[in-house]
Amino acid sequence: MTTKRRLHIGLSLAPTWLSGDGWRRLDSNIENIYSEEFYLDIARRAETARLDFVFRPDTLFLDPQALETGPGFGSLDPTILLAAMARETSHVGLLTTISTTFNSPYVVARQLQSLNWLSKGRVGWNIVTALDGNENFGLPAMPSAGERYARAAEFTQVVRRLWASYPQDALKQDRESGRYAVSALVQPIDHVGARFNVKGPLNLPAYGTSSIPLIQAGASPTGRDFAASVADAIFASAPDMAAALELRNDLRQRALGHGRRAEDIRVLPGLSLYLASNRSEARALFAQTHARADTGRRFKAIRDMTGLDLSRWPDDRRVTAADLPEVVPALRSRTHADLLLRLIRNEQPTVAELLTRPEVIGSAHWRVIGTAQEAAEQVRQWANAGAIDGFVILPGGSAEALRLALEDLVPQLAEAGLFRQAYRGSTFADHLRDDGDI
Repeated sequence: MTTKRRLHIGLSLAPTWLSGDGWRRLDSNIENIYSEEFYLDIARRAETARLDFVFRPDTLFLDPQALETGPGFGSLDPTILLAAMARETSHVGLLTTISTTFNSPYVVARQLQSLNWLSKGRVGWNIVTALDGNENFGLPAMPSAGERYARAAEFTQVVRRLWASYPQDALKQDRESGRYAVSALVQPIDHVGARFNVKGPLNLPAYGTSSIPLIQAGASPTGRDFAASVADAIFASAPDMAAALELRNDLRQRALGHGRRAEDIRVLPGLSLYLASNRSEARALFAQTHARADTGRRFKAIRDMTGLDLSRWPDDRRVTAADLPEVVPALRSRTHADLLLRLIRNEQPTVAELLTRPEVIGSAHWRVIGTAQEAAEQVRQWANAGAIDGFVILPGGSAEALRLALEDLVPQLAEAGLFRQAYRGSTFADHLRDDGDI
């Protein structure tokens, strides 16, 4: 019998509850989406719910056409935003997103350690390799996935070595003797690699002795291997329990291959929550949110990922593995495409069903359309099956769904013993170590 552990729960600060037509609701507060207070309010509420962290995804490009119907990927810089939150919160982890494809390790190491000081040890780094944005950084094309992950591995190694190059123990600040630091403890890293040459040391001491948590979302074989080698937690697109189980088991095995413990890996799938006081209202919320969704864009997404053009197929025709072309198109995201292909092979959905699935209209995340009680029951089922170590809240459709997630779902999980009722530490690393036997 396996020992069950308390879950780790984060909240995405990307306002997913404003996607689709959610921003048009009277309570959306869309006018303040680029204001500090919009996000500070959410962070304070997340801390009241005792979440492990709040998290700001990021992209470094913008599709102007998408702005016709919603905010798209426009956003404040996540690291600067979280710096503002550091002074207004005291416990919740602050997880920023920084790309290893478009930045330099010394600058990133310094930014993150600076935020770690400002937040008193609450920073985390969501390591991304990016799928788009190359033209904003002088690159004619995106590097291949293999090249991006090879760069990410070396980049992360350099950042970690820079953090260790100036340990806090080196600081003495002894007024009487006049000794500020033990210089012998502050050493260059002299890194010479395939992509980076970095002398070091970092010009900022480490905060405390706990390492800054690293989060990753790699789900392709190469991405999984990288995540298993460095990450403390892995974000995941897992539209069903079977997908989550397969991913978690694979990542834990890969962790062992890197000399780590299986329990060093915490799998946190995104959980898209369209919550209301009853199921019919939740279904109406989902339908209203996606009422103006561009069907042509959905068909294009399916075509890009599978090679199938379903635009002229009747809604009730089933899509089967036999319909899939032998030649797979060039893919932007192999992981997302594999989940869609898996759905077609396993469930043979109708065209109408396919157009509403998260593999097509979302990021292939686990989705609950119902009440907070129904969401809590699904979480219990996934946790009891060993499919998850927690999840990231992605509220859908309305600000009310966000409120129900924080004020109804999370307390239910805490009452059931699946989540903490009080913070036991003050740093992000403390929260991730707070598994607690159930």
